[in-house]
Amino acid sequence: MLDSSSIRVLMLGDVIGHPGMRALFSSLKILKKEYKSDFVIVNAENAADGYGLLPHQVDELFNYGVDAITSGNHIWQKEELYPFLDREDKLLRPSNYPKGVPGHGDCILESKGVKLAVLNLQGRVRMSVNCECPFVNGLKDIKRLKSLAKCIVVDFHAEDVTEKEALACYFDGKVSAVVGTHTHIQTADEKILANGTAYISDIGMTGPINGVIGSEPEAAIKRVFTSIPYKTQVLDEDAVINGVVIEIDTSNGHALSIERVTYKTGL
Repeated sequence: MLDSSSIRVLMLGDVIGHPGMRALFSSLKILKKEYKSDFVIVNAENAADGYGLLPHQVDELFNYGVDAITSGNHIWQKEELYPFLDREDKLLRPSNYPKGVPGHGDCILESKGVKLAVLNLQGRVRMSVNCECPFVNGLKDIKRLKSLAKCIVVDFHAEDVTEKEALACYFDGKVSAVVGTHTHIQTADEKILANGTAYISDIGMTGPINGVIGSEPEAAIKRVFTSIPYKTQVLDEDAVINGVVIEIDTSNGHALSIERVTYKTGL
């Protein structure tokens, strides 16, 4: 039973192309009602045919009922999005990119008189991107955000599980949740850490069920056998919506529960 002094945050994994967008269009209202979510946060860095995000898709996601959009290393694929990164308060790129790049890495949401801070960070291990340290820079962000909201959730867009778990332990008790994105594969290690921070290594994806992390299998198989970087295409078939719903105590910002979400849309 949801306590009156708690909020529920629905965080959904990387949106993959048209199948992922279709799935959200048809099912997000159902999920919001089913999980009684107060906030919806979606990672959408792959919504544009598997790489990047287009300006019109930003508007579509907000119209679907998304409250904040997070991202990662693929957010830079579509240059026409760059002005939107500066303009849209609730469209985030990882906060620990070098100074001077477009956009911002955090925002404040509000529902029913409760404020929720959303922080987007990116890992450095096996990511081939020269980001600033997510531990050092993330902690600076958290200290600033704490003065604005007791409840803080972090989308940590990273490849390496060790880096993800280490960051979660470092932030334990300082934020409400650290959830991993990027691999598109939902993990089964959701838990509440010792000091009240919810954690999962990866929340998965919103995209095709039978592909290779959302893409057609043929190109992925050819890549393995030939080492040639064949261009991949999003598999246009039924999609699954992966994510988590986190209940947070608004009095102290500690997570009360974290539950995996797996919803097959049939679209």
